[in-house]
Amino acid sequence: MDISRSPLAVPFPAMPPIDGVTLHVARAHYKNWDRCDLTYVELAPGTVVAGVFTRNVCCSTEVELGRESVTGGSARALVVNAGNSNAFTGYRGREAVERIMGQVSAYLGCNPSEVLVSSTGVIGVPLPLDKAEAGVAAALGSAECSWEEAALTICTTDTFSKGVTVSAMLGATRVTLNGIIKGSGMIAPDMATMLGYIFTDAAVEAEFLQACLSGANQRSFSCITVDSDTSTSDTVLAFATGKAGNAPIASFEDPGADAFMAAIEDICRQLAHLVVRDGEGASKFIAVSVSGAVSDDSARIVGLAIANSPLVKTAIAGGDANWGRVVMAVGKAGQPADRDRLSIAFGGVWAAREGLPLDDYDEAPVAQHLKGSDIDIDVDLGLGMGRATVWTCDLTHGYIAINADYRS
Repeated sequence: MDISRSPLAVPFPAMPPIDGVTLHVARAHYKNWDRCDLTYVELAPGTVVAGVFTRNVCCSTEVELGRESVTGGSARALVVNAGNSNAFTGYRGREAVERIMGQVSAYLGCNPSEVLVSSTGVIGVPLPLDKAEAGVAAALGSAECSWEEAALTICTTDTFSKGVTVSAMLGATRVTLNGIIKGSGMIAPDMATMLGYIFTDAAVEAEFLQACLSGANQRSFSCITVDSDTSTSDTVLAFATGKAGNAPIASFEDPGADAFMAAIEDICRQLAHLVVRDGEGASKFIAVSVSGAVSDDSARIVGLAIANSPLVKTAIAGGDANWGRVVMAVGKAGQPADRDRLSIAFGGVWAAREGLPLDDYDEAPVAQHLKGSDIDIDVDLGLGMGRATVWTCDLTHGYIAINADYRS
């Protein structure tokens, strides 16, 4: 299957090393492809971990064991398999994950629960034990690789590797945060909707890191959608090695906590946007901003109803400023809304105000806006102070082509 590079692709950035993080890749040959498909990340002793996971009740063993590991708050390694999600595979899938955890923990001399494992790819095929063990062995003996190589290795239907780096000043200490992520289809906000990994040299307590990641998730990964489908394997993990030397942060009352939280929010939002920009078949990146809702949560739900509407998404794909479809999506969201207070705009140009189309509405600038690659839709419900922004992409023939022969 030939998948062309997304027209919304973003170049991979130059990413600095993170003290206490070592990256490796290898070929486990999970599929018949000529590329690395196993990423191994070794983490320094004392590294803490936080995570958010899919709510899909048919989740993989990797998700189940990952949830257990995160509660311990300590991590020494991460293994990511690409090409096989190992989901819906019963005891055989669990045995494969436990073998990987045991193999790496024996090598590092740590507890198996300190080894986090993720897998992505086709559902319903057990992860082959021989390939998994051989792939891990190859990774353990491989040379250190770059962030871009690690990011590319975790991809499946992605058309470009995705990475983000940010920094923050915690008092007099500069800390770095690097993130890599994969995701292109089966993307819907129910935490998470992809495989994403954030690494930092900041010294933070595990509970504080979890609070930061959970909060940032609500305003980033849980605000994106490509196709409204929530995967069985979705995971976002954050690791903090503590090597930067800042005074450890344990709560939001500690010095530097606000700056660290802002950095987590920033990197999560940027990573989330990259997933949407690589949405299967996408040609346009769409921001749906909802204001005037009865609450922020209500605004988010309304925004997602718009972003998930095939009629809205296909209209944007065709450059059609059909704001009636937005009206429809608002009305079906199941949230407080009043037709006679509703206002809608495309690209900052209001088409309707307080339930009525504007007499002087000029569709020409809107049509021009819709020819671009970055589209803005604004909705004012006129009911309260709640607001939220969600991000999606258009729905094109490319999405059908990619998913019609995904297993071929």
